[in-house]
Amino acid sequence: MKPEPRLRFEEKKSPSKLSHAVMVGPLDSASLTAHREVRQYEDENVGLESAHFVEGSAETEARLTSSVIRSQRLRSHRKAETAQPASNPLSKWMQRRNIRKQYAAAKTGKTAQSVSQASGAVGKTTGAVKAAAKKTTEFVGKSKKPILIVGGVGLMLAVLLSIVSSCSVMMEGIGSAVAGSTYPTEEAEIRDAEAAYSAMEADLQNYLGSYESTHDYDEYHYDLDSIGHDPYVLTSLLTAWYQGTWTLDEVQDTLQMLFDKQYTLSRSVTTETRYRMEIVTDDDGNESEEEVPYTYSICYLTLENFNLSHVPVYILTEEQLSMYATYMGTLGNRPDLFPDSPYVARYTNGYTDYDIPEEALSDPQFAAIITEAEKYLGYPYVWGGYNPDTSFDCSGFVSWVLNHSGWDIGRQGTDSLYALCTRIPAAYARPGDLVFFRGTYDTPGISHVGIYVGNNTMIHCGDPISYTNLNSSYWQTHLAGYGRLP
Repeated sequence: MKPEPRLRFEEKKSPSKLSHAVMVGPLDSASLTAHREVRQYEDENVGLESAHFVEGSAETEARLTSSVIRSQRLRSHRKAETAQPASNPLSKWMQRRNIRKQYAAAKTGKTAQSVSQASGAVGKTTGAVKAAAKKTTEFVGKSKKPILIVGGVGLMLAVLLSIVSSCSVMMEGIGSAVAGSTYPTEEAEIRDAEAAYSAMEADLQNYLGSYESTHDYDEYHYDLDSIGHDPYVLTSLLTAWYQGTWTLDEVQDTLQMLFDKQYTLSRSVTTETRYRMEIVTDDDGNESEEEVPYTYSICYLTLENFNLSHVPVYILTEEQLSMYATYMGTLGNRPDLFPDSPYVARYTNGYTDYDIPEEALSDPQFAAIITEAEKYLGYPYVWGGYNPDTSFDCSGFVSWVLNHSGWDIGRQGTDSLYALCTRIPAAYARPGDLVFFRGTYDTPGISHVGIYVGNNTMIHCGDPISYTNLNSSYWQTHLAGYGRLP
């Protein structure tokens, strides 16, 4: 019999793989509390997985941004009222590059405030240079003594050194930003780890493909999820787990641990007594056909792919999860590593923006909601994410925005948010209401939630946090309805 692959094998399928998730990394008390909250809502804490990998529109494109560096203003003076990305590719690229650098600076302690202060210092010092230069020129022009000329030149040098110092502070912040969001591991090691994990998946696929030829059951029933993962998820997860560089030799056991958490193969075998006609010979040598009982075996084989992108929140500390979100938001500044990944297009094309109509902003409650929500445009989707440091999932994003714009509802899942709301007919939905969906992910109940902003548009944590138009066939197919919080 062919040996079974190295992965968790259960004779009976468990109700939920999440109940098996073992905390492997060191956790502080705050992190433990956060993980308990995630488990509490694990059945509701669902993402937009089908939209992530099926929709190729701008609503699933991504760019990482940060509340500490994104200037917030309600752009009521702009005329466009439909969700559409920026049109200038060069300006989009430059803006994304700057935002990513500044975001990474914030994540590594080099906040945008310090960069701004350094920039301001440069501006002030530049003014001082001009003033000093003028005075020095006048002074030197009046004086004929060499010693005074040398002194004037020295003054100029001192001011110039001050400029260089201020600029170096700013450049240090930007340099740290890029370094803090870049994969530190050598490319060869990254590719070797990806190849090793893919080889484990290939072994599993081959094992399942030859299952009937290597086992002896009378009947087989299969319920098998597809096999696969995104290489950027694996690389970002490993880098956050080790909090720095790693080698293939160092991560071998971790790869197996991640594989065990992603895939669960369960087998259930039932038997029953059946009868068949056989030729039997009695003691006298006479043959006759008789109905003979025999044991009939039925094998039920189930493979659950938990999705590797759902694993981080269950095994990483909050600090590590923050690192994971940063690396995913920038793709480790290496979009060339795995160009076939669906994330590459999302994280290089930019999120979808939208201009809120001026009349909608006249409602102070909605204005507070959208002011808070727009701080996180471009943040990556992170399963279980619940604050700006860890990034968000759909319900985490909505919960955070509401809690920081007048409500006190705690961390809610999609079904809980739905239960809090009064149902509103679509024709009466207004900016600030919530919009709910079913079937965007393989889960019962409400699977996705966003914040309605009017004109058939919502802001939501897709991948990334973005605006999207609700008129598409995808959203209309899964629309569950609108709700209004008390």
